[in-house]
Amino acid sequence: MNPAIYGLIGYPVRHSLSPLMHNAAFKKLGIDAEYRLFEVRPEELENFLLKDVPVNDSEGKRFSSQEIKGFNITIPHKVRAREILWPIDGSGLIKNITVRQEYYVFLSGAINTVKRDLIKLYYYNTDAEGFMKSIEEDLALNTNGKNVLVFGCGGAGRAVIAGLTWKNTGIKKIYIYDTSKEVIESAKKHFSRFDFVKDKLEFISLEQVPEKIKEVNLLVNASPVGMKEGDSSVVDSSLLHKGLYVYDVVYNRKTQLIKDVEQLGLLAVGGSGMLLYQGVAAFELWTGKKAPVEVMREALEKGLRQCQSR
Repeated sequence: MNPAIYGLIGYPVRHSLSPLMHNAAFKKLGIDAEYRLFEVRPEELENFLLKDVPVNDSEGKRFSSQEIKGFNITIPHKVRAREILWPIDGSGLIKNITVRQEYYVFLSGAINTVKRDLIKLYYYNTDAEGFMKSIEEDLALNTNGKNVLVFGCGGAGRAVIAGLTWKNTGIKKIYIYDTSKEVIESAKKHFSRFDFVKDKLEFISLEQVPEKIKEVNLLVNASPVGMKEGDSSVVDSSLLHKGLYVYDVVYNRKTQLIKDVEQLGLLAVGGSGMLLYQGVAAFELWTGKKAPVEVMREALEKGLRQCQSR
């Protein structure tokens, strides 16, 4: 009998460390399964989700899309995947999950985890859950009454906003900036529908960043800036101030933003905690078993050390 197949879809995905932690977890629990990487181009996404089409993994091995029992979704598909799946059966697709998880999907308008059974897909946003768990564990930040500046309002940024606006966080204000006018307009249109959060959100221009950053307690980079060697920071180091916490969702390297923050003696963390905890949540949704968190953490940290030593 062949192992169950799980994986990650996106474009590109070859840099991902997710296989390390998921395959370590499968091995630890004795689950006959494999987690693989699948590059799916934007124009291929709808067929991948709704039809049974051939797809190659990063090693060139061919699978049928419908034999992939569960998968994570990454750049650039998180918002588009939700747009494709939501109209099919908006209530049935997300039933039997927690109120908080349903809120994360509903508010973010983005999904990053899908579970497939014989008749339908179930989708979730574990990014929001992973981010909030990492804020709690890695930054030890009490968000009550805090103001936040978020760079990036694509799939990751929307998940961050969803997590921060959950009823128990107590966030006061979220300022949002993105370099893409198209992404900003899409996010504005999406969030304007929710009266219970739109008063907390303010979309700002680049010129407003120096003024608004003075008012915030937490800065979050939810953009891809920093993923590539040589990338600059999303914000000039002269704007960083005492008492500012910084969270960078980029996890594959120490970004210039993190370096700048550390030089000033401020507290900053990269996105490995978010990656870990979203993966833990996804693993448990797929398997129905308690994830071996420390095994997954160890595998992820080993992979990160190897990446950073290259």
